[in-house]
Amino acid sequence: MIAAIYARKSTEQSGVADEARSVTRQIEHATAFAIRKGWTVDDACVYIDDGISGAEFAKRAGFLRLMNALKPRPPFQALVISEESRLGREQIETSYALKQLVTSGVQVWCYLDNRQRTLDSPMEKAMLALQGMADEMEREKARQRTYDAMLRKARAGHVTGGRVFGYENVEICDAEGRRQHVTRRILEAEAAVIGRIFESCAAGQGLRTIAKALNADGVPAPRAQQGRPCAWVSTTIREVLYRPLYRGVIVWNKTRKRNAWGLERRTVKAAADWITIDAPELRVVTEGQWQAAHGRLEHTRQTYLRGTHGHLWGRPVDGHESKYLLTGLSRCGICGGTMIVRSRQHGSRRAYFYACSSFHHRGKTVCANSMEMRLADADDAVLSALERKLLDPAILEAAIARAAARVALPPEDPAARRHAIAVALGQAEAALAHLTQAVAEGGAVATLVQAIRDQERRHQTLRAELADLDRPRVVPVSLSHLKGVLQTKAEEWQGLLRKHAPIARQMVRKLVEGRIVFTPDRDARRYTFRVPGTLANFFSGIVGPQAMASPAGSGDEYWEVPLAGAIRKAA
Repeated sequence: MIAAIYARKSTEQSGVADEARSVTRQIEHATAFAIRKGWTVDDACVYIDDGISGAEFAKRAGFLRLMNALKPRPPFQALVISEESRLGREQIETSYALKQLVTSGVQVWCYLDNRQRTLDSPMEKAMLALQGMADEMEREKARQRTYDAMLRKARAGHVTGGRVFGYENVEICDAEGRRQHVTRRILEAEAAVIGRIFESCAAGQGLRTIAKALNADGVPAPRAQQGRPCAWVSTTIREVLYRPLYRGVIVWNKTRKRNAWGLERRTVKAAADWITIDAPELRVVTEGQWQAAHGRLEHTRQTYLRGTHGHLWGRPVDGHESKYLLTGLSRCGICGGTMIVRSRQHGSRRAYFYACSSFHHRGKTVCANSMEMRLADADDAVLSALERKLLDPAILEAAIARAAARVALPPEDPAARRHAIAVALGQAEAALAHLTQAVAEGGAVATLVQAIRDQERRHQTLRAELADLDRPRVVPVSLSHLKGVLQTKAEEWQGLLRKHAPIARQMVRKLVEGRIVFTPDRDARRYTFRVPGTLANFFSGIVGPQAMASPAGSGDEYWEVPLAGAIRKAA
């Protein structure tokens, strides 16, 4: 019998068994357990999630691979875990996951107590619900312990997070060298940059102007995230201007990281829950600098509202998809910055272009890529490459062949399954006998009769399954039918890709891995793009030139993408 292993360790380590503190240890013990049972562990069936909360189910890569392997038929017959909490610490989701595993014919074993988790009876289901509730309560206790520890640190003025620009974190250790807590110390060089930002804002400079000036002077910026260029940008300037720590005030407990289900959903708490601590030793700007900068920001805000009749215009924050296909899905091949959409009057109408955000928001010292692509034509080139490379008939036929081979996998050992059904039948018959005797002795008739009916249904189901084992196992697979279905779906995808940008964005996410990288070649006057795909190794496009002039008075170059997949210079 083939056995799979699932191992998970959360970032929170308190309150869990020693076995759950390391995925490596879990895999070693689970493998030894399977060997003692006489099972074979397939390396391809070892699923790992390291450093992920048990309340997270949608973003656990190892767990998702495990559940996806159950259809159409699991390649393993047993799953070994240390305990149920490794599958999850949210009782509803964990129970549903166990149900999917069990109903797929997979035996779930916990090696810590050498016990198989089944859902054959109401009592088993009740015990599972109680265990899930206990695991979820332990997660809540761990959250409360962490909160209490962070609250003590915050009230003492100690560091409760990472490093903040303008300060360095200093570890305070006891006589034996053990770290007790972490404090902040002002870095004069970075503090001077913060002072410059406040003075520039008070002088009337905009956030983007300040960012470009700092980048032009080569001023060190805060650490970049998510692969972005390490440089100043308007959003970073705004964060500096609104951070109360720079005026000597620590504000803690302002946001909540997870919702009631344990999922990462950052929300702002009520102002009454905020913890505010005065820390004058951490002040890097004077009160006059703070008031001058924020006075200017408020004046700008009021001016803006008057110009828009009191309406706040801008990007909505309701989580809706962008109306542009490639924003957030593409990057500049020079600096790694995201591609944004810019618009301008183009003759009698308004034209839209993709451009490097670093060049326009951070300045040419961060990225010199001033080339822009006409939006509609760039979208068309990417979609054409997707259709050509990822929805290719050869790829679809290969997928059909793999699906057919997987569906036609040989069934599990019928002798072992027949023995398990025979044992279960014996248990059901014994239960029926006990219930009948209880009725004869004058027990609660209504309850006992219902229990008898449940056992009879289970008995009939087991006998039907036993009879089914004797029938020939033939799995009808029509390759021509599957091919027709997939080709129809491919045509539907192509139609949707062209009609509605938000829907197309969702589909592009499914078809690509990572970001689409547009790389300009100024000497050859062309763009190229290339990205890993989920169905093919890569898809790519080549961008070719067309001799046309740039708009008068502009130093930028504009490129358009024709149907053939080449991005050409636009009129």
